[in-house]
Amino acid sequence: MSEKHTRYVRQEMFAHIGQEGQQRIAASKVLIVGCGALGAAQANLLARAGVGKLILVDRDILDWSNLQRQLLYDESQTEAGLPKVIAAQQRLQQINSAIEIDAHILDITASNIAQYVKQADLVLDATDNFETRFLLNDVCLKLGVPWIYGACVGSYGLSMNIIPHKTPCLRCLFESIPAPGTTPTCDTAGVIGPIVSMIASIQCAEALKFLVGDKAALREGVVNVDLWQNQLHQLQLTLPRPDCPACQKQEWEYLHGERRHTTTVLCGRNTVQVTPQQDEPFSLDNVAAQLAQIGPTTHNAFLVRCTLPEHVLTVFRDGRALIEGTSDPSEARSIYARYIGG
Repeated sequence: MSEKHTRYVRQEMFAHIGQEGQQRIAASKVLIVGCGALGAAQANLLARAGVGKLILVDRDILDWSNLQRQLLYDESQTEAGLPKVIAAQQRLQQINSAIEIDAHILDITASNIAQYVKQADLVLDATDNFETRFLLNDVCLKLGVPWIYGACVGSYGLSMNIIPHKTPCLRCLFESIPAPGTTPTCDTAGVIGPIVSMIASIQCAEALKFLVGDKAALREGVVNVDLWQNQLHQLQLTLPRPDCPACQKQEWEYLHGERRHTTTVLCGRNTVQVTPQQDEPFSLDNVAAQLAQIGPTTHNAFLVRCTLPEHVLTVFRDGRALIEGTSDPSEARSIYARYIGG
């Protein structure tokens, strides 16, 4: 037996996979949305497991702060300023040259997401904001493609399998996008590498169960982990919420673009205005407290203004924000999600 033919022998020896399961894995196509911390770990694990085709989508470039937890990337790639999907593709092709790596540098939107989801047997969430997750939820439900939600911040993470027509969906768990300033992000609360690896591992274990056809072994409900507090909980969520606008009413608000943050490029100012579709009451005090952790911040009854290394962020009482230092709507939405949430 050649060295290449022994690549998956330990995996095939696992009773729940075997040679037949390995063949199914090799014939599978998985879409990973986001190539940051979770996405890099997911891609690494699934490439090594032999998934036949990985479709990678991400809008960002590498930054030095990524290297602490984004395991695929190195200093030379960061120094070169490579897009994350290209850096991931380079590394994954070195890890497993027998599989196909399809990399796309783009911002996922309601107008382009379906073409990538349609190509996949399974979708893994590695995004960093609720708006994209709710969009992913809509399109996967509509097209009947299973997806696995995952998120982490600080030392805490969670994951949930979403199988169209069989399990509750993400909007059964989160009815609406949390109000800005009410939820921590990696840019405001930090994140440790071990929780990233753990949540990605949980997602990939569930992915392998699905790809080999062992549906009975799939986890039900939501798993919550806090590594610093030594806690692991399973939230039972077996029935959809009767009034869920996604899986029950099939309104597809995010896929139809009805709930997307709108952006306006301000003429001649190198500034983009981001206007969120707000469901929850907005608290300037919460936003001010969150932004004060990351940069010089001023606050009055009308707005909060924070100076970042390359941008100035001004947030108003209605949730609207001005992002100074860019004319790119995609970058502005990303900054809004990183520092304010949503």
